[in-house]
Amino acid sequence: MTDSDALRACPVGILTTDAFDNISSFIHQATDAGHDFIVTPISQPRFERVLGIDQPVNVIQTWRDSPAFERDDLVLKSADWSDVVVGSLSPWLNFEDPAFRLNSELALKQEIAWACHLSLLAVIFPTLSGGIADTARALNGAVTSMSYTQMWVQVPLTLENEITPNQSWRNWNQLRTLTEHSPKIQVALELTSKLPEDEQLLDMWLAEPIKAVIIPANVFVSNAKGYPVLGKRHQSFVKKLMSGLRPNIIVTLPSTQLHPSASPESYQEYIRFLNRNLPELNDVERFSIGYQDFLQAPLQPLMDNLDNQTYETFERDPIKYQQYEKAVYHALLDRVKAGSDIETVIMVVGAGRGPLVNCCLRAATKAERKVHVYAVEKNPNAFVTLQNAKADVWHDKVTLVFADMRKWKPTRKCDILVSELLGSFGDNELSPECLDGAQKFLKEDGISIPASYTAFVAPLASTKLYNEVAAYKDLAHFETPYVVMFQQVCELAASKPLWTFEHPNKTPDVPVDSDPINNLHNLRYKQVSFEVKNGMVMHGLAGYFESVLYKDVMISIHPETHSPGMFSWFPIFFPVKVPVQVPQGAIVTVDFWRQTDRKKVWYEWSVAVTSGDGKSDYTILPLHNVGGRSSWVGL
Repeated sequence: MTDSDALRACPVGILTTDAFDNISSFIHQATDAGHDFIVTPISQPRFERVLGIDQPVNVIQTWRDSPAFERDDLVLKSADWSDVVVGSLSPWLNFEDPAFRLNSELALKQEIAWACHLSLLAVIFPTLSGGIADTARALNGAVTSMSYTQMWVQVPLTLENEITPNQSWRNWNQLRTLTEHSPKIQVALELTSKLPEDEQLLDMWLAEPIKAVIIPANVFVSNAKGYPVLGKRHQSFVKKLMSGLRPNIIVTLPSTQLHPSASPESYQEYIRFLNRNLPELNDVERFSIGYQDFLQAPLQPLMDNLDNQTYETFERDPIKYQQYEKAVYHALLDRVKAGSDIETVIMVVGAGRGPLVNCCLRAATKAERKVHVYAVEKNPNAFVTLQNAKADVWHDKVTLVFADMRKWKPTRKCDILVSELLGSFGDNELSPECLDGAQKFLKEDGISIPASYTAFVAPLASTKLYNEVAAYKDLAHFETPYVVMFQQVCELAASKPLWTFEHPNKTPDVPVDSDPINNLHNLRYKQVSFEVKNGMVMHGLAGYFESVLYKDVMISIHPETHSPGMFSWFPIFFPVKVPVQVPQGAIVTVDFWRQTDRKKVWYEWSVAVTSGDGKSDYTILPLHNVGGRSSWVGL
């Protein structure tokens, strides 16, 4: 097993609803059969007496005054097996009926307190049905005392004879909304024999806090030899959950009636087989291990000097530099066709440690074109590396310039201006401002690589990312964009373009031979609307970019045009202050601004949700990051 396979290995447990008098024997058998953990009731059926059914009033009142288990009430009487046990809460808990609500709440707290006392891995709350508001109130109070032990709520993928599509998810959504998206309350998703036909109704679960997946025996089918396996759609969905979420997988006791060749090991062995045979990780996925759903602040390339490790990480990307080399090669050929000078002058601005310089020299060799490269860099530490490369490799082919590209005044102009100043949103690392200042280096018919870049945005669901931001408990983090390798996410609708920057900038605001008077020409605003097919919760906005380097040579992190194997950029995430309920068929309208003053650039965004016909307003959020109060990029 490779390291990446080990990271995707899912623990497999077995569930029993039987309240064994000797649970140790069952645990021994289950672990000997290869299961990593077992799921068992915490208490015996007799504990239902605390609801007061056929019990004297004085007996129930005594228990209410000081709730305590009798020894025979418990399946788990000690902590002997606590490291391999998940406890099931009693299925008779009833928070909807006023006659049983109080006693159910006391019993819930009692079972949870015992589970926490034993340090069980988790407890599973029984399937949600009615009385969700009362259930949420009871759970909210109960989980406050939980630290090590987790709370998993059992949620079936679909409900039997459901009248409203996706009703099971709506029940869960109501519960987690009433509990304020508590990170202590997670999902144990129970697969059902019937899956929704709409793939998005499956994919949307990837954005939920799924900690476990329950696969009952009746979901399996028998193969030709009578062994239990999953059908193709179930198999595909389980693999997607394994790959994206690495949940605990819970199977039920073997059924020889359903599957004649089933044994105690049958289901878990098949699950492990699926787990071992997940699609092989590509270069981007291997690079991203450890970064998934991890919030990172975007770089500040003008204010900060990048460190050596950052340069080294980005230079490992073969696709980006392959595309840059291809773009320079075709640009050189076009300069030859245009009858330009014998020697082509290339200026690499923001040269870093020199990978783009190498791209230009390789392209020149391939195009059989004589070139001279100017490498312009303001980072004094990276400049040392450039000096070493010039002394050891480049020699007189390259001239080094230690300067800010916006302020340097060259003695000659270039044919091709090359830069890699793009951020995850295209312009968020101030490529427009940098290239505006460097544009005076270009000849009148000069070529800029990149030639343009476009920012895209999409409404996004991700309980994981929302909780990561909410954990800071302040406004500033909800008004800060983050670079994130998305994993536990689902787009509510396909992304749409916001704006495009083109280079060289032909507008009068950027003079040919001098610096721009101000930066107001780089202001942007766009409103985009998305029709949401299925009801979901929106936690923020996903941002992407695609860039034309030269003619048909592109690089992109936009999902529809993503450059295969390129990992230099992760998407960008713009949070919203509160989760937004988006009904089926509603319209999500996003207003997005790129703002600037003399010292900084920042983004502002807002979201509104309206009915499909536009006649009713469901939600209108206030503007985020007004005046760049929480996040900005320094000029």
